[in-house]
Amino acid sequence: MSEVLLRGRELTRRWGGLVAVDRVSLELQRGQVHAVIGTNGAGKSTLINLLSGEFPPSSGAVELLGHDVTAWTQPRRARAGLGRSYQRNTIFPSFTVLENCRLAAQAAQQRPWLWWRDASGFEDTMATARDAAGRAGLAEVLERSAGLLSHGQKRQLEIAMCLATGPQVLLLDEPLAGMGAEETERMLALLATLRQGHAILLVEHDMDAVFRIADRITVMVNGAVIASGTPDEVRSNSDVQVAYLGGH
Repeated sequence: MSEVLLRGRELTRRWGGLVAVDRVSLELQRGQVHAVIGTNGAGKSTLINLLSGEFPPSSGAVELLGHDVTAWTQPRRARAGLGRSYQRNTIFPSFTVLENCRLAAQAAQQRPWLWWRDASGFEDTMATARDAAGRAGLAEVLERSAGLLSHGQKRQLEIAMCLATGPQVLLLDEPLAGMGAEETERMLALLATLRQGHAILLVEHDMDAVFRIADRITVMVNGAVIASGTPDEVRSNSDVQVAYLGGH
């Protein structure tokens, strides 16, 4: 049987009279990439924010690894196994790749009682940081300043920082944005590797990439889900063709 790691139930978010997310339900399963697509303003990033705990839903619930985490803060969800990336890079450009990953690993392996020790002296933390960078394809640039990385490598670093926290669920908000063809191929290869052992939610505008990598696709319009299923099911859905893929 499939293992559901993250579940959203009837999630709704209102700001006054605006309904940004309207009773959205979805499940993220281990070993799968679940893409969420829709035009700008469809509610995709708001949905990620609800799942990650950046702000609470107006109604509905979020379950992580079988626990109701609706009232949990974002840091608590992160410590419980939820990692996320953002549309804009959230790296430390003056630090090296390894230092960026170390800081992320430290957040998951906090030792406040050892405040006087050099953080780089904790070998388990450093090993976690190196492993995360390596898994993200950055083993050859560990000592390079993050600000000197290519755009694609910066996106890889963001994912490496997520991996350093030991997540089981990854919420990735437009990781392919601004990439050329070669960088896109590297990122898709990375996602295919990370699929094993993780549940991945992918918000992305690159439709070719989405239909190549996704196991399931959910389509949102005006905050609501209009279709959800396999790539073939979504591609042939007449509502999706009219609302998003340009059909008639």
